[in-house]
Amino acid sequence: MKKIGATLLAAIVGGAVAVGGFKLLEKKQMDGMTFEERQKVYYANNPGEEIMSSTGNPDFTQAAAAVSPGVVHIQVTVSSRNSGGGGGSPFDMFEEFFGVPQQRRGQGRPMTASGSGVIISPDGYIVTNNHVVEEADKIEVVLTDKRSYEAKVIGRDPNFDLALIKVNATGLPMVKLGNSDNVQIGEWVLAVGYPLGLQSTVTAGIISAKGRQIGILGESQQPQRRYGQGQQEQIINTAVESFLQTDAVINKGNSGGALVNARGELIGINSAIASPTGTYAGYGFAIPINLTKKIVDDFKEFGSVKRGYIGVTFSEMNADVRKQYGIDDLNGLYVSDVVKGGAAEAAGIKSGDILTKVEGKTIYGSPDLQEHVARLRPGDKVKLTYKRDGKEKDVTITLKGEEANKSKSQDEESSASATEIFNKLGASFVPANAQVKKELGINSGVVVSQVHSGGIFEYFGVERGLVITHINGKAVNNVDDVESALGSTQRNIVRIKGVPERGSSVEFNVPLKY
Repeated sequence: MKKIGATLLAAIVGGAVAVGGFKLLEKKQMDGMTFEERQKVYYANNPGEEIMSSTGNPDFTQAAAAVSPGVVHIQVTVSSRNSGGGGGSPFDMFEEFFGVPQQRRGQGRPMTASGSGVIISPDGYIVTNNHVVEEADKIEVVLTDKRSYEAKVIGRDPNFDLALIKVNATGLPMVKLGNSDNVQIGEWVLAVGYPLGLQSTVTAGIISAKGRQIGILGESQQPQRRYGQGQQEQIINTAVESFLQTDAVINKGNSGGALVNARGELIGINSAIASPTGTYAGYGFAIPINLTKKIVDDFKEFGSVKRGYIGVTFSEMNADVRKQYGIDDLNGLYVSDVVKGGAAEAAGIKSGDILTKVEGKTIYGSPDLQEHVARLRPGDKVKLTYKRDGKEKDVTITLKGEEANKSKSQDEESSASATEIFNKLGASFVPANAQVKKELGINSGVVVSQVHSGGIFEYFGVERGLVITHINGKAVNNVDDVESALGSTQRNIVRIKGVPERGSSVEFNVPLKY
């Protein structure tokens, strides 16, 4: 009996070691997978019940039950130092679009706001909108079963209005990733989120349009500028918009939530609404999941988005473009300029060409090209068709990184605009002397010696005597340093770090548009 017992114990221990080793190996393999690959492994091992698409009278009960636990409530706290004096929530970048007048924020009080998020991996990865967490000091995630976790930001990007956050938990419910390329106009969809301070809410509607470009992301950022032929200024908007449009009810708080099909598959991340009042008025917009997949994989692997660029500026075909350039094409993109040293130039594309297809698919508007390219990384190849002198030609382009898409004139414009930003601040600065630096325990600094009437500093209550040590992450010791640092301002936001007294520091953002 003792021998049998020892054999049985050895078998149990051996089995446990084998299972444990398999789990460790499985986890190691999973860490190197994309979120889509991780989900395929998960659903292969946990098939569950297949949710069928509704026919006849719509019935979304199965889809709603499957999705709701994986959509979370995100509550953020924003301190006054990060508020930049704008509106009262992380949704400020959309308030003009919503039709809500911007109000000046109270001074010195932390603000709270909320949005939604979608769990895409059981080990705590959650996708949401950038504007939900952009200025957050603290992010709390609350599940439908009332479990609460503090989250950290893995990566975010305003050009796509996407962010990836993570909570320290395992075994979480998640939403199955779908395929937004297969979405059809007229298809039933559900929007799931936490609108207007309510708990988990499900609404239904249809897809009313695809590839919508509404200009909301471009308006929220500082555009890049460079000069092309004839030294005419051209605006280069680096934001990518190719929204799914739906009439499912979406309100504030739905941002970052799920848009799913009748099978309960995630096809989009709810992002914005078109409304004259700030509440639902018929149309909502979601970021396609096929674009989202690439962005969140980049966040997990690199912490930021790795974008590949063709290296052209273009205009969409309309009556004015056709008349101006004497062309008859109804579809396509007219190449107005080619970035020197960029991917398009290397492939032989020239100003005046018309981009007609990407990977064999007709280009009707800029979203058709931008979304496809945004799913790729530097070094990836893309097949383009362009028309020149009435003849079409196919060419394979190897995308280049962001640095290759910049030109010398962009840097010159950035430097030139620093003076304009300096003047907009409405302040005078003097170097902090050695005694002041010693008293405050700092190595760099300029003192705000005067605040001018009508300037941005006056508007946001920045007072004389504040010692500023860094602007846009750069140490400043004199006026020249200030102006140089202002040259790296991005998205019309000046980041300032100062020291009001020894042992304390403040960091705040000053918007150039208010």
